[in-house]
Amino acid sequence: MSETINVRCCIVGGGPAGIMAGWLLARAGVDVVVLEKHADFFRDFRGDTIHPSTLELMHELGVLEAFLKRPHQEVRELSAQIGDTLTPIADFTHLPTACKFLALMPQWDFLNFAAEQARRYPGFRLEMEASVTDLIVENGLVAGARAVTPRGELNIGADLVIGADGRNSTVREQAGLAIHDLGAPIDVLWFSLSHKPGDPLQTLGRVDNGSIMIMLDRREYWQCAFVIHKGALVEMQARGIERFREDLVKLVPSMSDRASELRDWNDIKLLTVKVDRLATWYRPGLLCIGDAAHAMSPIGGVGINLAIQDAVAAANILAAPLAARTVSTETLRAVQRRREFPTRVTQGVQVFIQNQAISRVLGSTQRMSPPLPVRLLGRWPLLRRLPALAVGLGVRPEHIRTPDILAR
Repeated sequence: MSETINVRCCIVGGGPAGIMAGWLLARAGVDVVVLEKHADFFRDFRGDTIHPSTLELMHELGVLEAFLKRPHQEVRELSAQIGDTLTPIADFTHLPTACKFLALMPQWDFLNFAAEQARRYPGFRLEMEASVTDLIVENGLVAGARAVTPRGELNIGADLVIGADGRNSTVREQAGLAIHDLGAPIDVLWFSLSHKPGDPLQTLGRVDNGSIMIMLDRREYWQCAFVIHKGALVEMQARGIERFREDLVKLVPSMSDRASELRDWNDIKLLTVKVDRLATWYRPGLLCIGDAAHAMSPIGGVGINLAIQDAVAAANILAAPLAARTVSTETLRAVQRRREFPTRVTQGVQVFIQNQAISRVLGSTQRMSPPLPVRLLGRWPLLRRLPALAVGLGVRPEHIRTPDILAR
């Protein structure tokens, strides 16, 4: 069976950028359909960090109280354990925001909340299990998209297609947009270990003996991200899972009683790290945002928040032209101009940290001690506000400028 619909905006991808853009456009009175290829939002490789910049958007939308009723943890200070030293590195309590903390909430909970809010608006439609196969192009203008659903083919005619379908974007590929690869010398091994009474309450980064691991507290279990040299997994697998368990316990001795939960390599997933961006984020009738426009390193956990900032900027710029059916190439160019500078700065910092800090740690076999900048952060509390600003708010944080049709 084939179905054809027509909307002002078709958004491909139900991640943070796609759902947020759909919510804000529908809130402004634009009819929009969001196409998500999976049956739900549950995905292992989705970040948990909701930064103060995103919480501020929830405050501006008037839904912060409802949002914070969802299970979450509030982190007001970030610390890293380097060798034997636990050092505070970021203090969020002085940020000029309604929430002076970073919230740890599984991304699927965030997306479900945002989708529920978006469904309050009559112009919002979310199609799950809708896998986009092709763009509809008429005389060089992108005029919609084709998707396959359990019910059959879905053809969407649209004044604008927004590609928000991640770092392996089908939309980006179909549109033929050129990618600039900045390189990433690292990958991440992603696995979970059980949570037990007496475990530390905060999220910890651990650095020692040539290893780096981040542990996210998901209450029932620890979600662990173990950083490795790019391409090193094959060699590690050849050494055997027992050797990896030994390296894990050496880095985090408190996990010695549960390292055996990693029975074999099937319990460990590889997250291939990419850092890239499009030279041009658009073509007539199409715009890419979020990871589809710029894949981010996991450093700082800023990817989800940068994607959301893209969505807010896109909605601010596009809502009125979409409503009036006057979206031009210049309008799309304005979105890239607004968001390219924050992207370049953030990626530049990530690439510097990857190349100058992480690669050196991974190449070492010595016990680690905090470098001078980290020692200064530990010694001078005032300095911890700077990393908090960089991580918590980022470069050029966006604010809600679109109207709310339900408030009229």
